Amino acid sequence: MGRTREQPTPSRRLGDGTLARVIPSAYAGGFELDVDGTPQSHVDLDDPTHLHFEYVARMGAVIDQLRMPGQPLTAVHLGAGALTLPRYVEATRPGSRQQVIELEAELWDLVREELPLPRGASVRVRIGDARAGLARLPASMRGQADLVVSDVYSGAQTPAHLTTVEFYREAAELLAPDGVLLVNVADGAGLEFARGQVATIAHVLDHVIVLAEVQVLKGRRFGNLVVAASARPLPTAWLPRLLAAGPHPAKIAEGTEVSEFARAGRIVTDASATASPKPSSSLFER
Repeated sequence: MGRTREQPTPSRRLGDGTLARVIPSAYAGGFELDVDGTPQSHVDLDDPTHLHFEYVARMGAVIDQLRMPGQPLTAVHLGAGALTLPRYVEATRPGSRQQVIELEAELWDLVREELPLPRGASVRVRIGDARAGLARLPASMRGQADLVVSDVYSGAQTPAHLTTVEFYREAAELLAPDGVLLVNVADGAGLEFARGQVATIAHVLDHVIVLAEVQVLKGRRFGNLVVAASARPLPTAWLPRLLAAGPHPAKIAEGTEVSEFARAGRIVTDASATASPKPSSSLFER
């Protein structure tokens, strides 16, 4: 009998020369979007509520507390990846209106073909730079978003212009009075970048909490911190539920702990911004 020919891995070459691939997940079922060796997203088409990456699960736990359970949201996502969170919102809150801004048209083409959205999902994907795209959103969205998510990476780093006080002010203009900004911040030992990001976000929105794995929040290893911020107090009733939801071991900093965390951080401006730290390539070895 002849040998069965293996199917090629679906891929696209992106504008910066990196290679995006959709590969079966060896650890959790579903698929991963990999860009130049960095896992960007995990998607389970059979169960979009399955959030495999820890920081994404923490974002999902915050989203669960917005409005009443199951109530539709108005959401803006900066950075598409494989649209893990838009799929989650659509599954848990049918009828939500969602806008996604993604820089790479080739990446969106790959995801659309290999990991299609559910039929009828109200998710509009706009191609372009995340910050420039904010200005092109309909004026009717200003002050209407229940949720704005900033999770933008070029390779394994957040671009500098998406880390500044000017950028966060633009993002905050979209929020409803009690809307929530969620930001994925990656950092390592010392947390200099993360402290600066928390200080910068707190300069724009008065109420901030930080969610992370315990050792990451202590600066003992590289990882992701989720920053949730709002113009209004984030209800303390969130905290026990968020901790119970996992992943474990979880830590949530609030109040004076956030103030102390950010005290050594410098507010980042367009004039002083740098990209987020680049993790060691060994971080993604399996």
